[in-house]
Amino acid sequence: MSRRVVMVYAGGAIAAIVAVAVSAWIGGYRINFTPSYPLGLWRIEALDRPVSVGDLVFICPPLEPAFTMAFERGYIRRGLCPGRFSPLIKTVVATQGRSVDIGDHVSIEGRPLAHSEVHRVDADGRALSPWRGGIVPPGYLFLHSDFAGSYDSRYFGPVPVAGLLGRAVPIFTFEP
Repeated sequence: MSRRVVMVYAGGAIAAIVAVAVSAWIGGYRINFTPSYPLGLWRIEALDRPVSVGDLVFICPPLEPAFTMAFERGYIRRGLCPGRFSPLIKTVVATQGRSVDIGDHVSIEGRPLAHSEVHRVDADGRALSPWRGGIVPPGYLFLHSDFAGSYDSRYFGPVPVAGLLGRAVPIFTFEP
């Protein structure tokens, strides 16, 4: 086979891969590489109702110093959200008007939240500052992941619901 034929096939294969990737992106499919939720293929599904406690969601982080630091430390990756951050996959555990207390663990409306230990340092020994706690303001969500090392609202506080992309639906995932 000539070099030209090989180049044509290679170019066609690359174009096909790019076309599939673009179609998947436009169709709302994402690959999760983070440890907060299982590795694999996920889909962003539009919500036809207001977001509520218990919803597993994709959400763009706001352009705030906590997320710049998170990116610099490798807690979040590059993506297509504002600030070129990747969207987060998290569970909504409190909505507007709910009281959140932060101590050694998170409590919502006085009830302890499972798997919510607050760490003072990350896995590399760098200082972590928890959110001060308070009432979730209108238009905001308090997010959580059961993963012990998750960077979630216990550290950065509530995030604007305006960044909500939709429900996170696992399509094909690998459980640890």
